[in-house]
Amino acid sequence: MATEVVMPQMGADMEEGTLLRWLKHPGDHVARGEAIAEIETDKANVELEAFEEGVLERTLVEEGAVVPVGEPVAIIGDGTGAAAAAPAAPARAPTELETRTVAAAKEESRPPAATAPEAAPAHERLHVSPVARNVARELGVDLSTVHGTGPDGRIVRRDVEAAAERRAAAPAAQVPAAAPAMPRAEASETLRAQAAPPPSAEAAEEPRPQPQPAPARPTAGVQPLSRMRQAIARRMAQSKREAPHYYVTIEVDMTEAMALREALNETDEAQGDSRVSVNDMVVKACAEALRRFPAFNASFTDGGLRLNERINICIAIALPDGLIAPALLDLNEKSLGAIAREAKDLANRARGGALRGPELNDGTFTVSNLGMYGIKTLIPIIQPGQAAILGAGAVQDRPAAREGQIVVRKLMTIALAADHRVTDGAQGAEFVREIKNLLEHPVRLAL
Repeated sequence: MATEVVMPQMGADMEEGTLLRWLKHPGDHVARGEAIAEIETDKANVELEAFEEGVLERTLVEEGAVVPVGEPVAIIGDGTGAAAAAPAAPARAPTELETRTVAAAKEESRPPAATAPEAAPAHERLHVSPVARNVARELGVDLSTVHGTGPDGRIVRRDVEAAAERRAAAPAAQVPAAAPAMPRAEASETLRAQAAPPPSAEAAEEPRPQPQPAPARPTAGVQPLSRMRQAIARRMAQSKREAPHYYVTIEVDMTEAMALREALNETDEAQGDSRVSVNDMVVKACAEALRRFPAFNASFTDGGLRLNERINICIAIALPDGLIAPALLDLNEKSLGAIAREAKDLANRARGGALRGPELNDGTFTVSNLGMYGIKTLIPIIQPGQAAILGAGAVQDRPAAREGQIVVRKLMTIALAADHRVTDGAQGAEFVREIKNLLEHPVRLAL
């Protein structure tokens, strides 16, 4: 029996996606959950997975085609070829910009000549994140000479910048034929603004603000928006237009939480990705609070409130082109250590363009943390389809009154933005008070 594989909807406002490349080809056996293609959405590149096991009998669209959500792109059958007569999906012709983007991706995936320095073997296919691809074009870096350090050897931004920095520091005679189109001085200036070396194990405990490129000198006229920025504009305008926000803020004494975090990170078990960050503790506290207050894990629909059984908390991650908030899935019973490991993996894959569909589509609550920038208070905007979002600021040494004395404590401000159609202010106050109690008695988070 033949099964259609359709263009999935990765986000409530996604209407179409671009099929960047096929990872499987007609005649290949595919397992359930195995990636068969890579698609591009407004915010990320995502692997398209097979939902049934079988043989990929036919692909219905070409690489680079723009396909509406829900339309078939391939057919998986039993290998008899019974699906050969299936109609092709009504794919839209790509725009000139989309054509250039896909052509560049194909060019970068083509095996380089054998004489190219440090070239990838002819049988290998380059895996490059969208951000790294754009930076490589800007800096004139030959991706076939770059060693990827991202997930599964994927080339990410820091790899491209490191390659360009090495090239700029090399004598002119050693610069390969794929030299940058821009002058070396300009490339060096760009690198200084953009360079972000790979984090060490120590630096990985807390998310750090990544240096952003220096803004271009403003010119008269309208500046076009990237696809990601257009998506952000649509979703945030939709949220403020449709969801009546109310806000609740509270100050949390993080002194005990910071002491516990330090103790946990000094254990033998807490190495590398297992080191706990402040944001991991906030996410864990939110997961526990959502179990007690399920209305904040719900969403508003015309037919009533949709209560979610799963607790999937999105974490906001800043990328060079904008903001993305993929979800940590099924946090109902996960330990603090598991959250720490999964959060670091999720952030790495988000920056490397290797997110999975459910991580983009199944979030039920969001945490946005600007503490690493020294921001005291963040008032966030609810993601469409969710009922609330929590903003967290920096943990700072500040004076506090304790038993009639002024003492210095480690304080953090959290702010809840919630949909007034789903909950009221009193419920919001109880919810953030529960988060505060959990963080101020952090042993409960570690149990």
